[in-house]
Amino acid sequence: MAISTTALVLVTTVLILVYRLRNIGRRPKNYPPGPPTLPLIGNIHQIPAKKSHLQFQKWADEYGPIYSLILGTRTIVVLSSDKTVQDLLDKRSNIYSSRPEAYLARTIDGGRRIVLTEYGDKWRVGRKAVHNSLHIKKSESYVPYQDLESKAMLLGLLDHPDQFYAQSRRYSNALTTQILFGFRTTSVDDPKFVQLFQGFEKWSNLGASRTAALLDTYPIFRHLPDALLPMRRYAKELHKKEAPLYGGLYVEAKKKIQEGRSKPCMCIDLVKIQEQEGFDDLAAGYICAGVLEAGSDTTSSTLIGFIQAMLIWPEVAKSAQAEVDRVCGDRIPDLNDLPDLPYIRGCMKEGLRWMPVVILGIPHAVICDDEYMGYKIPKGAEIIGNAWAIHNDPKRHHDPRRFDPTRWAGDDQNSMESASNLDVSKRDHFAFGNGRRICQGIHIADRSLFLGMSRLVWAFDFERPIDEATGEEIIPDAGDLSPDPGLLVQPTPFKAVIKPRDVGKAGRVREEWRKVTEYLDDAGQWKAVPGESSWKGYEQAETVEKM
Repeated sequence: MAISTTALVLVTTVLILVYRLRNIGRRPKNYPPGPPTLPLIGNIHQIPAKKSHLQFQKWADEYGPIYSLILGTRTIVVLSSDKTVQDLLDKRSNIYSSRPEAYLARTIDGGRRIVLTEYGDKWRVGRKAVHNSLHIKKSESYVPYQDLESKAMLLGLLDHPDQFYAQSRRYSNALTTQILFGFRTTSVDDPKFVQLFQGFEKWSNLGASRTAALLDTYPIFRHLPDALLPMRRYAKELHKKEAPLYGGLYVEAKKKIQEGRSKPCMCIDLVKIQEQEGFDDLAAGYICAGVLEAGSDTTSSTLIGFIQAMLIWPEVAKSAQAEVDRVCGDRIPDLNDLPDLPYIRGCMKEGLRWMPVVILGIPHAVICDDEYMGYKIPKGAEIIGNAWAIHNDPKRHHDPRRFDPTRWAGDDQNSMESASNLDVSKRDHFAFGNGRRICQGIHIADRSLFLGMSRLVWAFDFERPIDEATGEEIIPDAGDLSPDPGLLVQPTPFKAVIKPRDVGKAGRVREEWRKVTEYLDDAGQWKAVPGESSWKGYEQAETVEKM
């Protein structure tokens, strides 16, 4: 009996489906090695819900500097050595600079966050807008802002030492809002400041969640209604809350620019580019959001990690204080002291290595098939530059979990010089990303960290709190990070006793703040714009001209 056409089509479809399902979760023989897979799910079941960076490090020890994970339909290639990162993410950046789809994370922002934007024209437009305001020469003009905000942080800690998380965050956030929008965040209780950090933590947590991985691994589940996907509904609610924040900040800055009331800021360039390219205000707001989130979170998290390290290794704090006292005495450190404070520079490098905020790096994606070390890397594969594993490789860094600034003795490179070093073994850390996706605010971050760390140890002692029940000192757990899972992490809140080192330094902090407030109006905003050459102070501050 003849087989009908319909039956033939049905049988063929079933066979194709079975064949495709048969290959889901399997690792092709020519892919980089990795842990054994199971049909359909691959390695999903082997990734722990918490502290996944430790498992990724174990796999690097077992399978080498490049290995692969198969997560259903996804292929993840993990780079766990400085050489593999340089060879692919740096030297082949023309094809390794895109981003994975990240469906759930993009549901939150409608695909507008530049940090997650695929490599192409849209990304280039946002990158250009940011570059005009953050390149190395322009960044020098922000030194007075950094000087003032770091002094505000010292004053905040003097009056509210238990608020060291919030004061560190305000320091980095106020600098970033000044650069972006032309205003400074004056209080840790500012509603927009609070909303930013709460929302960003939720976004980071959601982007690293199991639901996010499921929707990227099995796209068919995206067709489910929101009633069956509560995390997607949650993502949409986050977007409803954050879109007015980012869009509103940009619209407010744009209005001031158009009315001639704005201080110099990144939004001036962005308004011009918006007119040329024709994107809407919300898209412009999300370009700002990428800088606002990164600038507010990474520097503050590194400073919080530094404070934690001072509690765990008090001998480091004493060595840092001895160096600052020898060079500065009773004078507060400034950027002119940078060449003479090598131990503080070592603290900066060690802080970025020891507690990388972007703990596994933000994944890249390769835009075409490639081959490396005899392995095939398929088009669309997610590429993870495993910062944690590289930073904690005992062959690269002896006793890697020890916070030891002396390991950087003689290394005078700043972060950009280090990242550009042709000898990748001389690169100090991978905290700011790689290739064409490297952080554009890298010069600003270096200066903020130097001012923050040098002034913290100059002004304060850091002591362990006492457990009232046992009478013993409480030492924070350096392995306790939050959010977990999260794309960007920091030490889970811990207690610290922060005291001024002496009455003289406490008085000097207040006097320094009194002097810099001469440049602020009654609302705590800048009355004048500092001149570009302001390393020695505020002598060149000039009145803002109408634009």
